Amino acid sequence: MSEEKYTFKKFFVDLKLFLGAASDFNRKSSAILEKEAHNEMDNFVLLCYGDLLGLPIPTSYYTLEILPYIADDLEHWQKRMLDRKSVWGERWGDYDLDA
Repeated sequence: MSEEKYTFKKFFVDLKLFLGAASDFNRKSSAILEKEAHNEMDNFVLLCYGDLLGLPIPTSYYTLEILPYIADDLEHWQKRMLDRKSVWGERWGDYDLDA
């Protein structure tokens, strides 16, 4: 009897966790994922088109092939990068390395 009670209780705890994650009303997890995807895209474009900001990138000739796919976002990316004080400093600020 107690084993059935434990199994039943565990089922409801797991169901509560599942429904809580599936109905993320605050959208915390999706906001975190969107922010990380945005940061990764910024880093990718920085590595490919850093010469637009004055960074010498020797492979810029080869990255011209992907320019038509990201051309719409390139102007906004350039403004975001120029508004930042330190791109790498902000990136490392996401991680608590002192702990």
